[in-house]
Amino acid sequence: MNISEFIYSYLGDYGDAGVLLCVFLIFLIDAIVFPALPEVFFILGYDYNPTPVFGALLVLTAVAAELTGVFSLYYVAKHIRIPKKLTRIVDRYVKFLLVSDERVMLLNRIAPMIPFAGAFIALVDSWDPRKRAVYIVIGCVLKYGVIIMASSFFYAYFSSDAALKVTLAFVLAIIGISLAASYVRKKKTGLGS
Repeated sequence: MNISEFIYSYLGDYGDAGVLLCVFLIFLIDAIVFPALPEVFFILGYDYNPTPVFGALLVLTAVAAELTGVFSLYYVAKHIRIPKKLTRIVDRYVKFLLVSDERVMLLNRIAPMIPFAGAFIALVDSWDPRKRAVYIVIGCVLKYGVIIMASSFFYAYFSSDAALKVTLAFVLAIIGISLAASYVRKKKTGLGS
């Protein structure tokens, strides 16, 4: 049993609130500890109650968890001693990115280039924390809003089981495209070696 199944098994019996808490925890784990494919659990959460209101609550939950996770890791990274060499490496990495300011947080929603974003942004002193938060919110609302709209469309025209399968395929395609875009970008900038 993986951690997501473990969380769902304990919180899924608590209705909408349990599902929202579960999605929050998955997103939090994804932001702080390790990649957890939160998009998949986001869709599984929506499958629990495929209504527009619950979809909006899921998007708000994703935003809250992303902000909590990123800024928790940011806080930890700001309060420990980070070697100057690592800071220089991060500064060079930022210069290679398509955008080299806070907007990279928006781009990171489409093509993940920054692992452990909270720790990463703590090392870039020139970025404004408010702008980082705004771009995280915009990125989450756009990405997960599109996923919810597509899911709503699929649930309107397919049976519940078929809609879940089509939506999961859609999300997995988004993840695949994001990983491919990230890989291509890293290769182009020479960061993949």
